[in-house]
Amino acid sequence: MFGVSTKSAAKVPAKDKVQILRAESLSRIPWLIHAFSTRQGGYSKTYGGNALNLGYTKHDSLTAVERNRAAFLQSVGAVDAKGKPWPLVTLRQIHSDIIHHVNRVPKDHLTGDGVVTATPGILLTIQTADCLPVILVDTKRRSVGVFHAGWRGTVKRIVEKGVGEMRRRFGSAPHDIRVAIGPGIHHCCYEVGDDVRLQFESQFEHARDLFREVKESDPIRERYPLLFLTARAPGHAELPGKIFLDLVEANRRQLISAGVPAKSITSSPLCTACRHDLLFSYRAEQGVTGRLMGVAGIGK
Repeated sequence: MFGVSTKSAAKVPAKDKVQILRAESLSRIPWLIHAFSTRQGGYSKTYGGNALNLGYTKHDSLTAVERNRAAFLQSVGAVDAKGKPWPLVTLRQIHSDIIHHVNRVPKDHLTGDGVVTATPGILLTIQTADCLPVILVDTKRRSVGVFHAGWRGTVKRIVEKGVGEMRRRFGSAPHDIRVAIGPGIHHCCYEVGDDVRLQFESQFEHARDLFREVKESDPIRERYPLLFLTARAPGHAELPGKIFLDLVEANRRQLISAGVPAKSITSSPLCTACRHDLLFSYRAEQGVTGRLMGVAGIGK
């Protein structure tokens, strides 16, 4: 289950409260700080008044994004005893299976789609606008990881490799790992091409379970079939089907294959494309949109 938290962060008007999402299963871990952002309660005007855009996009101003990030960190509780925000570890995301281990904020920008740590006081971040943000937490070893899982990263097994990286770095046992899959585009809206299905079929024996195909209908064709006769058997041109991918289930299957218990995996019911009133969606907003964040860190 996921819960919505609404807080007035410092310098945020009461009528524009920052709204964040948290997984209830992770909220019970006392030393963990985690959250998934929404678009509510920020300073960006580009994406429809008071939007909480957390990415340095070409359409938004640097000042607005910095104010948004400060408000978000305050509402998440990622601040020290003096009220100073925790440092962020961000990535230049490239839809890869590259995972970094950090024990401090790196001096240079990191390129990849996953990051893990066992160091308190730093906040790992993933930015999304339809792809899935995935948080892994080892409750015994006090370590965390965040991962960016679009279809390309999922084909490359980014979360499965994330479990392996936490085992390699921290000695994490998969049965001690809890997972929260944040808001992303769901199978109701995630239309893909046949080339994507072929790539999944080349990697996963269960790939057929991840896709559904919907035949398009045309009431004019149905009423006047003779208008659409062709020379090909059976005599009528068929409309192409639409293919939809269940990205959440694809990543859930990977995590289970890696040894994470199914009961330890929760996912947000929110589809970014359906709920672009609450969340940013690259597809629903035709590329002109902000960025959400999934974050996780270890309290000191």
